[in-house]
Amino acid sequence: MDYYLISTSAHDRSLAGVLVEEFVLCEDFTAAGIDSAEWGSETGEWLAAPEVSRLIRSDGALRARVRPAGRRTAREAYARLGGGELPEEEELREHFRRRQPLPTTAPLRLSSGEAGDRRYRILFAGELGADGLAAAQAALRLEPTNDPRVVGKASVSAGGHGFTWELRRIGSGIAWCVDVTARLGGGSLATLEALLNYHRQAVRRQGLIPVTVERFA
Repeated sequence: MDYYLISTSAHDRSLAGVLVEEFVLCEDFTAAGIDSAEWGSETGEWLAAPEVSRLIRSDGALRARVRPAGRRTAREAYARLGGGELPEEEELREHFRRRQPLPTTAPLRLSSGEAGDRRYRILFAGELGADGLAAAQAALRLEPTNDPRVVGKASVSAGGHGFTWELRRIGSGIAWCVDVTARLGGGSLATLEALLNYHRQAVRRQGLIPVTVERFA
């Protein structure tokens, strides 16, 4: 699960609530939707929050009030706000009553790559400062490229497959993406799922909010 701390406002960083999300994945590991629930100190209850999940990805003002966190940090914030013990994740899922759907389409082959290749894009909303960018480059083990649109690139062989990924700016830094090419071999696809999840979490930890996981081929 992904945890977020919600502040009173962009200027007042006093905590007001906790948002919990979980991506719903298809069989090919693309995102079909986001389940979410929000707990606010004013209401003192957990409520399904698909509207919040949608708006923090499209509304910069609201996004400025939201900070990605791990479960331990969310648990401490929840207790400080008077919520008590943060529920276990199975209990939190009981509050996911309304899903925020994400558009899904059949993958299109956009290049002349190998027939067994899969191409994914993990899209993020938000801005990376210098420190966050450096941390993302380190976490993704990126090497510089000669392409001004690409922050860095890396490759690895794991689980019987070959993987290459790039971190890219979209627009003037208001959105980012990690593009992953998987050259599938005979190993388990669990390695691909784990790699996509690792990249999503590694960049999320730098303050960006994952929007979707798309497949282009």
